[in-house]
Amino acid sequence: VQLQASGGGLVQAGGSLRLSCAGSGFTMDYYAIGWFRQAPGKEREGVSCISISGYTKHVDSVKGRFAISRDKAKNTVYLQMNSLKSEDTAVYYCAADRAKLRLCSTGLNSYDYWGQGTLVTVSS
Repeated sequence: VQLQASGGGLVQAGGSLRLSCAGSGFTMDYYAIGWFRQAPGKEREGVSCISISGYTKHVDSVKGRFAISRDKAKNTVYLQMNSLKSEDTAVYYCAADRAKLRLCSTGLNSYDYWGQGTLVTVSS
């Protein structure tokens, strides 16, 4: 099981980015996928997740601005980030949860497999 996060970069406040999490060695549709981030000097935190049933969850700080979705054909999960703020600056990670639950969690301990991060920098 491998996950590859990509799509990070430098963007101005108010702009948008789409992050991709590509899976290899497994079918992502059978796993809940979560996005997490870690800002400099802070702990890693959950951002969004999507369950195997399509249920999605976002933490309050990104509700209404971020969206998570799957592309089954590409075995990829996306995180669309709009109206970016300077406080969104962080390294973003994706992870897979092998538990077959209807819902998903933004808790770090729920996830079994992690990809490397991609850096998002939002300039104000």
